[in-house]
Amino acid sequence: MRPASPILPRVGGGGRTPPAALLALAVALLAPPGVARAEPFARTEARADCAHHDPLRRPFFGDLHVHTTLSLDASTQGTRNTPRDAYRFARGEALGLQPYDRSGAPLRRVRLERPLDFAAVTDHAELFGERTICESPGLPGYDSPVCLVFRWWPRLAFFMMNSRASASSAPERYAFCGPAASGCLEASLTPWGMVRSAAEEFYDRSAACAFTTFVGYEWTGAPGSNNLHRNVLFRNAAVPRHPVSAFETPDPRDLNRRLLRECIEGLEGCDVLSIPHNSNLSGGLMFETVDAAGAAMTVDEARERAALEPLVEVMQHKGDSECLLGGPTTDEECGFEKLPYGNFAGKYVPAQSEPVRQSFVRDALETGLRLEQQLGVNPFQYGFVASTDTHLGIPGAVDERNYPGHGGAGTPAGNELPPGLPDDIEFNPGGLAVLWAEENSRDSLFAAMRRREAYGTSGPRLVVRFFGGADLPADLCARPDFVAQGYAHGVPMGGALPAGGQAPTFAVMALRDPAESVALERIQIVKAWLEQGEARERVYDVAGARGRAGVDPSSCEPHGEGDDALCAVWRDPEFVPDRPAVYYARVLQNPTCRWSAYLCNAAGVRCDQPASIRAGFEECCDARYPRTVQERAWTSPIWVEGGRGR
Repeated sequence: MRPASPILPRVGGGGRTPPAALLALAVALLAPPGVARAEPFARTEARADCAHHDPLRRPFFGDLHVHTTLSLDASTQGTRNTPRDAYRFARGEALGLQPYDRSGAPLRRVRLERPLDFAAVTDHAELFGERTICESPGLPGYDSPVCLVFRWWPRLAFFMMNSRASASSAPERYAFCGPAASGCLEASLTPWGMVRSAAEEFYDRSAACAFTTFVGYEWTGAPGSNNLHRNVLFRNAAVPRHPVSAFETPDPRDLNRRLLRECIEGLEGCDVLSIPHNSNLSGGLMFETVDAAGAAMTVDEARERAALEPLVEVMQHKGDSECLLGGPTTDEECGFEKLPYGNFAGKYVPAQSEPVRQSFVRDALETGLRLEQQLGVNPFQYGFVASTDTHLGIPGAVDERNYPGHGGAGTPAGNELPPGLPDDIEFNPGGLAVLWAEENSRDSLFAAMRRREAYGTSGPRLVVRFFGGADLPADLCARPDFVAQGYAHGVPMGGALPAGGQAPTFAVMALRDPAESVALERIQIVKAWLEQGEARERVYDVAGARGRAGVDPSSCEPHGEGDDALCAVWRDPEFVPDRPAVYYARVLQNPTCRWSAYLCNAAGVRCDQPASIRAGFEECCDARYPRTVQERAWTSPIWVEGGRGR
């Protein structure tokens, strides 16, 4: 175990490295001169070459899960921001939010302190056409009872229309859509065109490569209120005429087949991937290995899923999906930002659904090891990203200190700013996706997603690298060519190592967010493996130490010490040859106040003084939710292959 990298000084009590110097040191550590072993990405679009291109790759921070007024659940709660507005916000412009006064002026304004490098607007494809019809006088269906409800009682419309679109295993269009849903499909071209044109307008094709957009949407199947949602992202501007929604493909297996047929195989230049999210709300179905009839997953289905779903969203504003504390899992960090219910219905009927282990990503990784033994293909070989799932059109708004809420299916806004917390207390600001890529262009970032050289954070811009190999140098943390050696002697996060008799070695390096004052606490490596067909897991602390720092939740004042950077080279002491295993790194910051604590403190709430609890702040004293939080990052895993059938 190494307490800190010798390249970056350890901090504790004696002052902190100035941000500019810290950033310069980070560049020296993360991107030394050299040539990466990995193959370069292929260029599929016409654009200027990026002036800044690093063959050893740089971290780019973004948000791949963003809703605007084009999503029915966003528009019915008063969101007016469009895809153009969302991209303006991501690039650093201020944006107004609901509620709006009677003159139409927003009563709140927000702005990112640091722009994002990339973003994707992913509005719900379901009800694109219906929503357009309900807002377009003269179109068939505008005067239908459904559209009258949409315009006059938006909260009722959300429940009525959304449940029809996604909560059924066989959703049906409204009659006003016409034969074969032709009217609604035609009307959907308007919002789909807005998504596409905004992505093109804000994509920086110049040599500056300052900002990248992806054309995308969300597929929103949720049979029985069990979330199976996917964010569908296209590599470039070559996309199908219509987004494939849950109306056409209520089963995610059918979604994959349609994407293969209509994009990869059927449209020149088209490439696509699909990112499952909020598995924590799937009622155990997101990573199911049998279909509705009980038939086991086939080899072809496993291959399709592996090809189209290289990533999973491990964190967003509706909770963390890494792992569930309890039962065989004793990892205390699995208690981080958990919702108390296991599907959408559970929010409104608490006894309806409790979280289950099968809904969480770590369990899926273990299931994937087992399926690879059976099928020869691992359909759950997921890399990790995080995002916000904002429904206010504000990608990257992850600051706990200034959280405006993200409004996922929230209550419609009036024309006054209501008192109290801006979001349900069980929600959180969400996270960010980080991609290691040569440059900030669509092709380079998409290639990073494909090879899973990605990680997620719960908000801070932590910089993390993770390599695995049989012969990584033991002194790698002390070497200025850390990255070049990592590529030369191993694989980066998202890669796989062949089976062998030698225990794998892992090198992990983490740098605190250069713009924040919060230090790092420790780095952990999480291991999951199969032993006589049964899944096992263990968490190892490999750098730093727990319990060195804390925060006073009543004042949000931190205390204790931590590190600006941590680095470790670690070899699995319990490795058994030919036993399949998967490893990922988790980096923990020192504790800080949770968003709710900042707002409750600012409102003068003292839970031992009932008179201080004003209207709207009652949730501040709900003991089920912590007042502090330990922000973190999760790297994509590295797999060690095992002997078939062991």
